[in-house]
Amino acid sequence: MARETDADRGVRGKSAHQPGTEAKGPTRAVVIVPVLTRHQRSDDEANRPRLTRSADARRDEAVGLARAINLDLIHTAVVTVNDPRPATLLGSGKVAEFAEIVKEGHAEVVIVDHPLTPVQQRNLEKEMNAKVLDRTGLILEIFGERARTKEGTLQVELAHLNYQKGRLVRSWTHLERQRGGAGFLGGPGETQIESDRRQLQEKIIKLKHELETVRRTRDLHRAKRKKVPFPVVAIVGYTNAGKSTLFNRLTGAGVLAEDMLFATLDPTLRRVRLPHGTPIILSDTVGFISDLPTHLIAAFRATLEEVVEADLVIHLRDISDPDTSAQAEDVERILADLGVDASDTKRVIEVWNKIDQLDEGNRARLLADGADASKAPPVAISAITGEGIDALKAIIETRMSGELESLTVTIEPAQFGLVDWVYRNGDVVSRIDNEDGSVTISLKATHSARDEIESKLHRKNNG
Repeated sequence: MARETDADRGVRGKSAHQPGTEAKGPTRAVVIVPVLTRHQRSDDEANRPRLTRSADARRDEAVGLARAINLDLIHTAVVTVNDPRPATLLGSGKVAEFAEIVKEGHAEVVIVDHPLTPVQQRNLEKEMNAKVLDRTGLILEIFGERARTKEGTLQVELAHLNYQKGRLVRSWTHLERQRGGAGFLGGPGETQIESDRRQLQEKIIKLKHELETVRRTRDLHRAKRKKVPFPVVAIVGYTNAGKSTLFNRLTGAGVLAEDMLFATLDPTLRRVRLPHGTPIILSDTVGFISDLPTHLIAAFRATLEEVVEADLVIHLRDISDPDTSAQAEDVERILADLGVDASDTKRVIEVWNKIDQLDEGNRARLLADGADASKAPPVAISAITGEGIDALKAIIETRMSGELESLTVTIEPAQFGLVDWVYRNGDVVSRIDNEDGSVTISLKATHSARDEIESKLHRKNNG
């Protein structure tokens, strides 16, 4: 069997300290961002027009992904690939150049921000004498480190096994056949790689059964919520758009929110009461990213069903990012794969976050550009400072409960317990304290709040 290196045993952060060994520092890594020329893209890519990402934006994202698992980057490079090689993707000269960089920098991991075939991955590992991860493998490493709940762990493990199943070709050197019997009667038996692939498939089947149990449990919880019923509002967006920060701002929860790609992975749900009393369930979801592996989306289907089932979807964008339009396109594509039409303004609210990072000129220009008469204008907010949050809450409440309605109620002295409720669930315009001790209040309230107060007054009058 080929010698197993520390990099093969895991690429994340610091290695575990063992008796008799010294603690090891962060794993040293090299990041390569191949940029394929337009005519080299696949037919599928050519048939789906996409906004072009700048090479710098791709490099910054790849660096952010690598740092998300504490890799120590010693070199990053953008490489234009005019003629992709089936064996190594990159040309032989570039492979030799990076092999020298890896050797001199004592790097253990090479990140290639592009899908690699098993053969390409194996050949690059041999040439560079280091562990090679493509974009999918790197995302799986991050997800594996971020998963906290049992469901998240199962989903990541399932995605990882599906990814590994096609790459066993690089994992073994002892691929001799196991004899099926004695002498010439035995014939060729099962190869080691077939045995390993069969074991992986058995694990995959077992994980799918466990995830099906999780899905049924989630469906039961969802059914209970619908009986109440509270509308569900899901926050979606590109990773690092500020979803968890907005979630914390709206709920007061303490969900991890850091300037890091995929800082949170497992979904979180909280009950929130909007300014005029409308209760909702707010859901924070896993961040999206360009070229998210399809088998990873499939593994997280149970989690993403919260988005599919949501009554309202908040598409959160980091408007300060130069790549925000391409990021929005990637999110909309994934939503479409889930059956959610991002152009449906009755169900999807586009929210522009991090406006505090823009100067006044850029802010005004962006808002003017976003004011498309054919659809609802985006809501500009800063989840950090709180700017625009009240306007966002008002829009959410209007979508959930309709426009505010004006009404006037008279509350008798025996019903004074309702006065506080009215103030908490409506916008009081005026109040008159009558001589008989009653109170006449003019207010604006949602349709549901109006029905509830009229019901409460009716019960009191007939009680």
